[in-house]
Amino acid sequence: MLLLKRRKLDELKNEGKDPFVNETYDVTAHSKDIKEEFNEDEEREVSIAGRVMSKRRHGKICFLDVRDSVGTIQVFARKDVLEDKYEDVKGLDIGDIIGVKGIVFKTEAGEITVRTTDLTLLSKSLQILPEKFHGLKDPDLRYRQRYVDLIVNPEVKDVFIKRNKIIKKIREFLDNKGFLEVETPILGTVAGGANARPFYTHHNTLDIDMQLRIANELFLKRLIVGGFDKVYEMGKMFRNEGMDPKHNPEFTNIELYQAYADYEEMMRITENLFEYVAKEVLGTDTINYQGTEICLKAPWKRITMIDAVKKYADVDFNEIDTDEDAREVAREKGLEISEHDTWGKVLSEMFEEFCEEHLVEPTFVIGHPVEVSPLAKRNPEDKRLTQRFEAFINTWEFANAFSELNDPIDQRERFEAQVREKEAGDDEAHPMDSDFINAIEVGLPPTGGLGIGVDRMIVLLTDQPSIRDVLLFPTMKPIGLEKAENGGLSKETYETYDKLTTEEIDLSKV
Repeated sequence: MLLLKRRKLDELKNEGKDPFVNETYDVTAHSKDIKEEFNEDEEREVSIAGRVMSKRRHGKICFLDVRDSVGTIQVFARKDVLEDKYEDVKGLDIGDIIGVKGIVFKTEAGEITVRTTDLTLLSKSLQILPEKFHGLKDPDLRYRQRYVDLIVNPEVKDVFIKRNKIIKKIREFLDNKGFLEVETPILGTVAGGANARPFYTHHNTLDIDMQLRIANELFLKRLIVGGFDKVYEMGKMFRNEGMDPKHNPEFTNIELYQAYADYEEMMRITENLFEYVAKEVLGTDTINYQGTEICLKAPWKRITMIDAVKKYADVDFNEIDTDEDAREVAREKGLEISEHDTWGKVLSEMFEEFCEEHLVEPTFVIGHPVEVSPLAKRNPEDKRLTQRFEAFINTWEFANAFSELNDPIDQRERFEAQVREKEAGDDEAHPMDSDFINAIEVGLPPTGGLGIGVDRMIVLLTDQPSIRDVLLFPTMKPIGLEKAENGGLSKETYETYDKLTTEEIDLSKV
């Protein structure tokens, strides 16, 4: 089949025909509009362009299904109308991109169709598309060859259109609340603002190693120091960690900071933002995610981390005073605990192990330990804890927020503690950032800060099973050489495709 396509390409070139037209083609209409605006009493001439998805020949007539950016429409070609150009129609393959001029009419079968008066091959397809009965179902192949996935599974495009709407509505919500969107560096010498391993690169001119950002928190708080009261940034973050249905090394995140506010205000922003976006994009604040009904309407539930561990692990950390006692209880529960782990670190580990799986309805978990919250303000009523929350939905963490630590003495001590954690083997401990210390020594007003995983939010609102389903090009392990020679297809898939002929392929119903 591939050889046949290459042979047709050579024939076109030998005939002096350009198989890859390098000029503008005037498109005057799209499939969806043609169907919606059809009027039997009005003869309408249109010029369309798209990809051939099926081809059915009957002697001197031919039917094509042509898919453009918004849908598919049938094209009817006749030899007595196209004359010599009808040979071009006969030579078309599935996947070829064509331009069609013609008159819109309705067939006896009731299908709105374009009767061709002129047809132009705009770009010859040299690869094989999956056929209609099996389609492109292999998730690994779909993610690797998203361009094919979008062609043969057009419903996938709807997910990314909805993604665009969600991102716009997030911005709209914050803009309407007076937040200013800004941009901060992606490359830096200190990747701070979160506990995660960074990716490294090298700047040749300066001859220094640099890191891709894991968060934009520390730069945004510098802007609050500088006099902006409300700022946010939505953009890519990079964390050198594992991949699963909830994690991609490169992901979209939004962080926002508001002067003279605290984490209570961040809770209100979080729950109102989710409710607003769901209503604006989906028309409802009650969604169904993979069979589970979830109501996003504010206000959301709240629970302290200590109460959650008491409820789901039957351990009361209010009654545990020392690090040693905390480690002993955790080991009794079957957790692997290091001799360096403190009371707060153990509490956090217990929460992750025993509590997260129960948090299906939107829930704010508050009262995180100081040890795992190096940038959050201490709780004045319990110095072991901070004014921090994480928002959980469907057992996943979606948001993380603090009353931001603005005491430079305390901040330096926490960074130093994190440095000791890193020296003890914690690769995700927060690094020292001396310039940030200098910034808050200049003076950081009381500030509330919030980070939301945008990709996870989109997964939830589009009812997709994996973060890879909402990323156009997710991170993938490179394929082996034995597969690369077949364009990245598995041997079995390639052999199946190679058995097909042009006349057998019909993708109009995929």
